[in-house]
Amino acid sequence: MSTLSTAIRKYRNGQVLDTDDVLAVEEPLGIAVLYGPERKRKNLAVTMRTPGQDEELALGFLFTEGIIRRADEVLDIRRDDANRVTILLHEEVLLDLQSLERNFYTTSSCGVCGKASIEAVQLAAGTRIGTSSEWQVPAALLHQLPGTLRQQQRLFEQTGGLHAAALFDREGTLLAVREDVGRHNALDKLIGSVLRSAQVPLSQHLLLLSGRASFELIQKAGMAGLGFVAAVGAPSSLAVQLAEELEMTLVGFLRDEQFNIYTGEQRVVL
Repeated sequence: MSTLSTAIRKYRNGQVLDTDDVLAVEEPLGIAVLYGPERKRKNLAVTMRTPGQDEELALGFLFTEGIIRRADEVLDIRRDDANRVTILLHEEVLLDLQSLERNFYTTSSCGVCGKASIEAVQLAAGTRIGTSSEWQVPAALLHQLPGTLRQQQRLFEQTGGLHAAALFDREGTLLAVREDVGRHNALDKLIGSVLRSAQVPLSQHLLLLSGRASFELIQKAGMAGLGFVAAVGAPSSLAVQLAEELEMTLVGFLRDEQFNIYTGEQRVVL
């Protein structure tokens, strides 16, 4: 269940009205793996997410965290109960347990909290990025993307409380959208969905974020090989720094027929 109705008292223009409101559901999802010939179990993370596409979320999480490199390294995703999944990894997948010994608890607002160090995340992203393609995006096409995304944000229209990540091709055709109460979860769901169809790396695609561009979202985009990221909101200083290091185009404040280019301006035709 992605939404929940609740009774509220609404105050508007001096009037009080008893009515119902629709809320985005937020529940924990525990992610664990079984690895090696002996099928040892490792609990990796608990993330606060909106239920739905949990298998995509788990798959995307393992990929953007650098635990797997391809979808075929996952043999099975088992649902233990409504809020727990276990991923069976191929025997040849080696876990770096030392690097995993960090606080993997994430919240809906900050998936990067608990990383051992920023440098470790930058190193992981840098080994996966593939942004050598120099195709360009016209400004007129960029202006169309937020409206296209908004038309597909079914849960946001109901609740007003969800983030979205959308994947477009070079011509601006919308390919996939995922929503979640956590912006990092929405992106992991999106990446997990395309990873299954062997579309990664996404060097010929454009990512649109419904809110701000945080450091972790740029890291996840880099892991998927995305060289062009646009956000409706503002980027953080670390997001800009990482995008620059990854030679990624980063556009922010994409709304109301305007936008800012922070890095990689050569990919935008003005």
